[in-house]
Amino acid sequence: MTIQDFLSALLAVLNAMSPYLLLGFLIAGVLHVFVPKRFYARYLSRNNKLSVLWAALLGVPLPLCSCGVIPTAVGLKNEGASKGAVASFLIATPQTGIDSILATFSLMGLGFAITRPVAALVTGVCGGLLVNRYDCVNASMCECVSADASNTQTIKHSNNQAFLSRLWRVLKYAYYDMIQDIGLRLAIGLLVAALINVAVPDEFFLSFGKQPLLQMLVILVVAVPMYICSTGSIPVAAALMMKGLSPGAALVMLMAGPAVNIASILVVRKSMGSRFTWIYLLTIVGFSVLFGLLINALGIKAIGMTEGCGMHSACCAAENASPSVFQIICSSLLVLFIIIALSMKLFSKFKKHKVNPDSEMAADTVVYTVEGMHCNHCKAACEQSVGKVTGVTTCEATPAANTLVVTGKADADDVRKAVEQAGFKFKGVKE
Repeated sequence: MTIQDFLSALLAVLNAMSPYLLLGFLIAGVLHVFVPKRFYARYLSRNNKLSVLWAALLGVPLPLCSCGVIPTAVGLKNEGASKGAVASFLIATPQTGIDSILATFSLMGLGFAITRPVAALVTGVCGGLLVNRYDCVNASMCECVSADASNTQTIKHSNNQAFLSRLWRVLKYAYYDMIQDIGLRLAIGLLVAALINVAVPDEFFLSFGKQPLLQMLVILVVAVPMYICSTGSIPVAAALMMKGLSPGAALVMLMAGPAVNIASILVVRKSMGSRFTWIYLLTIVGFSVLFGLLINALGIKAIGMTEGCGMHSACCAAENASPSVFQIICSSLLVLFIIIALSMKLFSKFKKHKVNPDSEMAADTVVYTVEGMHCNHCKAACEQSVGKVTGVTTCEATPAANTLVVTGKADADDVRKAVEQAGFKFKGVKE
């Protein structure tokens, strides 16, 4: 392995994925700005099979990771969504999204691009139905804090804004907020994929060739505890397939990895209860293996594999064809967006919140430590929940620094309840 081989493999994967990633981010931005949040909550409140189906259907295209989906799901529960619908949303949403579907097509072919959202939908629906069947007792509900209620003024205001203003919000969410959330993990996924391509022997997984189930179990042991982004997992799975990993085991990584991790398990258990958590976890593990075996049996790899290369032709771009000018431009833009977003995130992590002692508001401004926020969805959920507390004038959460700055005369215990209701850990006043 040489540095040149590594860089060639990295550029091949990056050039193949970048156009689809940029398009997927843009579609996600449009969904975020133009589809009201109450649209999603409206169809999930009934305790029946239809609400479970709607939860999965609405969750599949959303670009939420396994950490970002937790506060969203807690918000849906506070809106009155049934436990089955919440389970369906929790299971289906992080497995895929508009961006990851397009990226899957670009790197792994049409078969995986179709199978992945279908598997997420089926898994979510079945998990929701199991929760309705075996965990039908309603969980104790805290005083409702509606995320939509706190956003009413924002929504009304945005409806009055000019088109260019809304377009700016779309672009900011797509190419800044989302990349802040998943950019690091996406970059790590690309680097790991390139490293696998050049470092792992081609025959590494061939020893498991007659034991695809063993491959899946090994992948589960590695993927379930870790956080794996639905988009960042794609190049890793593709690279492992080139080294002999079965398509079914690759699908297990794409399903179970993004859907669950240790942090999400702990938060779900606290928010929804132990029985809910076991159903949630076992459904993800069981159906990922089931769909893995199914995709092996159906020979889906024939759609996304090319003889002599071992992977979808995009993976062989470095050897078979030079990247197009369009691919180079898209790759350059994606790298630039990642650098900008992650630089600002790093800056905010080390930013210290200082209160001017001469300010009239100094006595009313408190900086709290809040753990469990990992992305901009977490930030919004925390701010929306705390913003409804009586006495809060303004609040600003910074996930990278684990801080929540609250201005007003709110009681600290009320702030704590709001933070915990949103699904995060309140650690008191920051020292």
